[in-house]
Amino acid sequence: MTGTTPLIELRDVSKIYADGDSEIRALDAVSLTVEQGEFVAIIGQSGSGKSTLMNILGCLDRPSLGAYRVDGRDIAELAPDELAALRRDTFGFVFQRYNLLPSATALENVEIPAIYAGRSRRERLERAASLLTRLGLGERAQHRPNQLSGGQQQRVSIARALMNGAEVILADEPTGALDSASSAEVLALLKQLHAEGHTILLITHDPTVAAHADRQIRFSDGRIVEDSGAKTGNGRRAAAVWERPARHPGLLPDLGEAVKMALRSLRANLFRSALTLLGVIIGVAAVVTMLAIGDGSKREVMQRIESMGTNLLLIRPGRGMRGGDSGVNLTTEDAELIAELPNVTAVAPERGTSSTLRFGNSDHRAMIQGVWPGFMETRDWQLASGTFITEADLASFAPVIVLGQTVAENLFPNGEDPVGRYVLVRNVPFEVVGVLAEKGANAFGQDQDDVAVVPLSTGFVRLFGQQHLDSITVKVADAAAVHHTEATIQELLAGRHSEDAFRIRNTASILETAEAAHNTFTLLLGSVAAISLLVGGIGVMNIMLVNVTERTREIGVRMATGARAGSILLQFNTEALVVCGIGGLIGVGLGLGAAAALGLVGMPVLFSFWPPILAFSFAFATGLLFGYLPARKAAQLDPVVALASE
Repeated sequence: MTGTTPLIELRDVSKIYADGDSEIRALDAVSLTVEQGEFVAIIGQSGSGKSTLMNILGCLDRPSLGAYRVDGRDIAELAPDELAALRRDTFGFVFQRYNLLPSATALENVEIPAIYAGRSRRERLERAASLLTRLGLGERAQHRPNQLSGGQQQRVSIARALMNGAEVILADEPTGALDSASSAEVLALLKQLHAEGHTILLITHDPTVAAHADRQIRFSDGRIVEDSGAKTGNGRRAAAVWERPARHPGLLPDLGEAVKMALRSLRANLFRSALTLLGVIIGVAAVVTMLAIGDGSKREVMQRIESMGTNLLLIRPGRGMRGGDSGVNLTTEDAELIAELPNVTAVAPERGTSSTLRFGNSDHRAMIQGVWPGFMETRDWQLASGTFITEADLASFAPVIVLGQTVAENLFPNGEDPVGRYVLVRNVPFEVVGVLAEKGANAFGQDQDDVAVVPLSTGFVRLFGQQHLDSITVKVADAAAVHHTEATIQELLAGRHSEDAFRIRNTASILETAEAAHNTFTLLLGSVAAISLLVGGIGVMNIMLVNVTERTREIGVRMATGARAGSILLQFNTEALVVCGIGGLIGVGLGLGAAAALGLVGMPVLFSFWPPILAFSFAFATGLLFGYLPARKAAQLDPVVALASE
């Protein structure tokens, strides 16, 4: 500032409010100059315009007409963020109602302006503690406003105004809510600050309070009606506390404060916070649990299909073969010709029927399969005891049978060895030569052990009555060439039968189809669960909107102490992110626990890295999405309107 440039200069400043078709002039062509180091009292009754003047002087509001300059800078030319910087670095506000954050300690309230100045935590705490000690509140630094008297709260407010070394202290009725003793302390403190070089602008309606100032300006009906005249200031500025930042404070200081405020807000409203978190927790837990179940079910089905092998070809009758009455059927001769093809290692033709088996007084109905010896290799099945059907059994039409585990357990419930015993099938005695190892359910949930196998030739003669096949299973040597082998078999059978007389599927394509179906199923489960997370996000938005409404005055205080619109936007958006982040972490833990519990009771579950990450990320994105609208509403608040909020 040069010697001829006043610190504060107003020229014909008016503030006009619309009132229907008429207008109200809160300020009417006010011209005023305040030099560095003055102690000015602005006196007037309620409605005289003095508070409107203070709002304009403190860059909380803009004049409708006229020019306002601070240190030679025209306020009309400054962007909102530049105005925030001016409030942060030049002005310090002392309010009648203190305007302290109720959930913050005295120390935390004092450090707020330095947060928006980008100062380090160590610098902030040292400066705030020093100011509180100077004002006689060193031992009360960790107390919250409701634990302090009115005079102590006002001293905290003054310490906050001094945090960034404000050149101008704007005190709006600073003694209005205090007793006489506390009022005297505050006025003495303002005088001391004036002596140190601060410019003091004191707004009051009390002439006895105004008498402490060197200059009194009386307001009435938005105009200056009396000015005692400027007196020479003390000739120096207040000592600088810090060097001004060379650049914008950046994101991290604001972000750190936003996270801290979010946690403080959660603590201050525990019940509401719990309800807000509940929606997010349930949504995330549902996503994690559902995806674990879906993946577990998929793995189980895939394992069952894969247990058949991916190098198998399954040949079934086509439209022209159903019922065996078309005159065209799959035959054992087809199987013999297929067995001679290159890349074929085993062929298992099959014919089956359902029948009752009897041993002694025990009866059991099961599927009877006529097979070749290659059945064991194509099905990748093992024996639990005895032997399997041989080529000799096939050639001699031997009445021998191999029992599955379920059949053996039902016919021989006392645990005796079935091998060597005879069972009746349609009153035909069959010697049990072996018992198959346990196989379990197939991909479709059917019990594979509820079966008994006999030589295919014996079945044709004694059980089935017809000589056609239900299926032919082919095992290939090189799985990479399975499609070529499939085409060769297709050509062979097409030459022997009509094109639609059969159909061939390979287990690799079945596996792909099943995997695609289960992926769709898992996606459906995840989508259903995600709906609950979406509902939780809407709950977060509603709570954040309530928060903005309840904390409107806090937003005004932060803006008055230097917060930019971006700082407010970041703070409230971060609060939503913190809520969803905490809810997401709890939900992930709960979902994993629920899935583990379901696994213990036999439900197939599979834990993997991505579902919890996906669920947590979705929760985080929900906070970002649904927190933006309330945060934007907060950031767009007018500082004057916000400070006037009840």
